[in-house]
Amino acid sequence: MLYPIGIQNFESLRKGGFTYVDKTDLIYQLASTGRYYFLGRPRRFGKSLLVSTMEAYFQGKKELFQGLAIEKLEKDWTEYPVLHLDLSGKTYNRAEDLEITLDQHLCQWEKDSGIQARYPEPDARFKDVIDTAYEKTGKPVVILIDEYDKPIVDNLDNEELKEAFRKRLSGFYSVMKAKDGKIRLGFLTGITKMGQLNIFSGLNNLQDISMDSRYVDLCGISENDLHRYFDASVQELAVANRLTKEDCYAKLAQLYDGYHFSENSIGIYNPFSLLNTLSSKRFMEYWYGTGTPTFLTVALKQTQKDISELIDNEVEVDITDLSQVDSYKTNPIPLLYQTGYLTIKEANPDFGTCRLGFPNREVQNGFLKMQLALYVPIVESIGSNVLIHRLYKAVDAGQPEEMMKLLDGLFANQNYQIQGDAEKNVQYAMSIIFDLLSQHVHTERQTSNGRIDLLLENKDYIYIIELKIDATADEALKQIEEVGYARPFVADPRKLFKIGVSFSTKTRRIEEWKIA
Repeated sequence: MLYPIGIQNFESLRKGGFTYVDKTDLIYQLASTGRYYFLGRPRRFGKSLLVSTMEAYFQGKKELFQGLAIEKLEKDWTEYPVLHLDLSGKTYNRAEDLEITLDQHLCQWEKDSGIQARYPEPDARFKDVIDTAYEKTGKPVVILIDEYDKPIVDNLDNEELKEAFRKRLSGFYSVMKAKDGKIRLGFLTGITKMGQLNIFSGLNNLQDISMDSRYVDLCGISENDLHRYFDASVQELAVANRLTKEDCYAKLAQLYDGYHFSENSIGIYNPFSLLNTLSSKRFMEYWYGTGTPTFLTVALKQTQKDISELIDNEVEVDITDLSQVDSYKTNPIPLLYQTGYLTIKEANPDFGTCRLGFPNREVQNGFLKMQLALYVPIVESIGSNVLIHRLYKAVDAGQPEEMMKLLDGLFANQNYQIQGDAEKNVQYAMSIIFDLLSQHVHTERQTSNGRIDLLLENKDYIYIIELKIDATADEALKQIEEVGYARPFVADPRKLFKIGVSFSTKTRRIEEWKIA
């Protein structure tokens, strides 16, 4: 089987014999029932392939759709002039970057229409292209814009450049409203919905289908898709990893499933991670491995909100807030939702609220690693996976001294600087480390009153860890005894380690630890 990993062109995919998960019935539904749409989805979710498929459909390339659902639905196969603006695949860190991209597309459209540019301004040239295409073909124009928000989200921390891009794009996109009578369909994709961008207020008939239950699997792969198209591949994956087929399906779901884009909808798999796993026959963190979006890292550094609650808890929000990311500094939750780090776990339509949480283990690990790099920069140099592996080996071998040396090394590094509330942040950093370790070692943790009580277990050893802030390791050990943390394990044959840890807010490092 040929897996369409990284293939964003529908024609290349079909002619190359790659597997295509058929979404054309939904495309036909969009084309038949509306005029202007916006779809927001996380990166690597197949938005560009969707736009390319729509382009081929509106260009009347019937031969590419043989055997697909739309072949039986579409009778006319009318060819429309299509203007496809792709803002992805480029970083916009200079004012001229957007101008160059717009000019490249406009020059190609003008060449296709056989006209010369009469004006320097992109929006004026855009109007001319629409007018000419409509007059020459007698058909209304289809406008497809992929990653409409890319220049803006690339500059969340650069107010001047962000505002310049906002003005330029607002003027450019507003042409669609002015030329409404000559447009067959407008379709925009992106990661976020920027409320301050006039395209959404100017086009008051723009349908945001990002949370529309009819289109939850327009991008991505559903459980039904997985069984229909890739059942044989799952069997091969199971054999390669010495799993039963049922266990293989369960592991795929744990790692890559769980996205919900509307209230109480079916779960959706991340297609990038799923296809890479089926192709390589290896379970790995493919989506996170492609890199965290720079704008998200910037946003989390700037936010005033304590997001440590996300580690162990789901968060309740107003459903209407999920489409607004403009106030990310005070509330980054909608941005985390739109970028794919959080998803809808449960909805309460009667009150207009929903609970958000991590969609799957891959995303949870990715979020924890991203946060850990912010709190403990040394992790970036050694790699979070390396750190967790070293900790696991120490725990698995019954070496608490080695485990504590690894933790001490993180905080003792000269580049490590806890900012703000040191007591809270060291707890957060420790929490992240042991949450990442929890998929290899059973962990339980309770936090309250400035302490972390941590229990690690495997088949041979039990570790009870008490962290004290600005107190001695002896006091930490004393609390383990007084509270009776070890009592449940009196008859347990496994070896038990009691570890008292002292962290100083003055030196911002682990001062001492004692093992009993």
